Amino acid sequence: MKLTEDIKAAISDSVLCWLATSSTDNMPNVSPKEIFSCFEDDTIIVANIASPQTVKNIRANKNVCISFIDVLKQKGFQLKGEAEIVVKSSSDFSKMEKVLLLLTKGNFPFATITKITLTNAKPIIAPKYLLYPNTTEQEQIESAKKSYGF
Repeated sequence: MKLTEDIKAAISDSVLCWLATSSTDNMPNVSPKEIFSCFEDDTIIVANIASPQTVKNIRANKNVCISFIDVLKQKGFQLKGEAEIVVKSSSDFSKMEKVLLLLTKGNFPFATITKITLTNAKPIIAPKYLLYPNTTEQEQIESAKKSYGF
């Protein structure tokens, strides 16, 4: 599955994403990730900064779900795919690392990268958009700003 321009824009606008994994005994784990980006046409990469359970789970079960939203627009995406842990000795590591280092500015060390090859995508939208079809993004942003005290 290729990343659409809408998905790429949503990733760019999101501050955090949530990566869901599952262990071999089907125990779910969801962990927030701060350093993530698009890579090539069908891949998302995530820096493994403080994620020992995520790494352990992916090594045991490659199926993952990653989601992200723009908190002001209250729109985003849920993506599913297959993950692998990329280590420094991998031929792709340095190319991926360069992308992620632009985001960390060197402040967050990481020794491995989660590479997610996407298989499925669906939009996430706030219920207000469904219940009130005439709601615009600008109205949603203004409403969110009020609720957050901006």
